[in-house]
Amino acid sequence: MGDPADECGRRPLAYYESVPYLLVLESVERGGEWLRRAEHPELPNCVAEAHSALEALDRLEQERLRVLRQLWDGGVQIPVPRPPLRDLGASGPRSTA
Repeated sequence: MGDPADECGRRPLAYYESVPYLLVLESVERGGEWLRRAEHPELPNCVAEAHSALEALDRLEQERLRVLRQLWDGGVQIPVPRPPLRDLGASGPRSTA
């Protein structure tokens, strides 16, 4: 049968929220101060910076959800580089186990 899709052929937003996007975490210098920069390069403008790596990752997660919602609401194609990590049952991908 396949996964349910909307009129644009997209899967439910929860599907995209489950995708394990590539994560890049690095230290960057900004005005003589070192910050941690976290990014999902596969998602447009999905970046966060903070003094600690954990804070940068927390901010990035919030930004990821915001970006996905913005793309979803705008009807924009959302990139899916890898299958989701969890099985969403009838509304998502089938288990490969």
